[in-house]
Amino acid sequence: MSIEVGSKLEGKVTGITHFGAFIELPNGETGLVHISEVADNYVKDVNEFLKVNDVVTVKVINIEKDGKIGLSIKKAKEKPVSYNTNTNTKTNISKTRKPPHRQNRESFDDKLTKFLKDSEERLSTLRKSTDSKRGGRGARRG
Repeated sequence: MSIEVGSKLEGKVTGITHFGAFIELPNGETGLVHISEVADNYVKDVNEFLKVNDVVTVKVINIEKDGKIGLSIKKAKEKPVSYNTNTNTKTNISKTRKPPHRQNRESFDDKLTKFLKDSEERLSTLRKSTDSKRGGRGARRG
């Protein structure tokens, strides 16, 4: 069985590193799923998503000249499909979502005001804590 770019295969996790996971493919070869290809969302630690001996579906995304095989778990998953009854067409749900910067309608000024208020509250609490450890306001030296 030859491995080709674009093919989907079942593989077994044989090792996990801080930069990804090694997957043993059906023909005995080993490929790497980079940490950025493990899931659709941010992955800080691969161990939160995969364990050694897990069986996963992967998609071959590249084969380098030296024989290294690049794999992806997130690209192997089927995209959810929505059926639009008005136009009788199928659309990818991921393409119909609004970009993250459009989902939150709070203006920059509102965010800045909220940040400054929160920051001032934290500084005030910190000053009170520090003043009490120094013996109060009368203990300051200038």
